[in-house]
Amino acid sequence: MRRIATTPDWYEPYRISQAIEANGVIYVSGQAGIDEQGRTVSADFLEQGRQAFANVRRVLAEAGAGLDDVVKVGIFVTDMAAHLDGVIRLRGEFLSEPYPADTLLEVKGLAQPDWLIEVEVTALAR
Repeated sequence: MRRIATTPDWYEPYRISQAIEANGVIYVSGQAGIDEQGRTVSADFLEQGRQAFANVRRVLAEAGAGLDDVVKVGIFVTDMAAHLDGVIRLRGEFLSEPYPADTLLEVKGLAQPDWLIEVEVTALAR
C-alpha cells in the first residue's frame, strides 16, 4: 500500500490521505473546490466543481495516473435540483468515453458549510 500526497497536502491536518494506491488501484479521497491552502475557491457551483476535478487530476498525477484511468466516480452535491445540469457539464469537461461508472448523491452537508460539491474517484494505476 502506498500513500499519495501533493505538496502542499491540504488534507494532512485532518489525518486523511489524499489517495492510497493498493494492488494496482488508486483510491482518491473526496476532493472539494478548495485551493492549495484549503480555502474554498468560490461560492459558484461550477467553479467549485472545476476546482474539485482539478484537485482530483492533481492527486492522480502525483500517483502517475490521469483522468483517463478513472473507472469509478462518486459525486456528492448539496442541492441536486439546483446543480444536476452543472454535474453533467462537469462530467463532459473532465471525463471522456467510455465514461466511468458513477454514483451521484445529494447530501445534507459536506465537511465545510460553503462546499457545494465533493468528488472522489477510483482509478487504475499505470
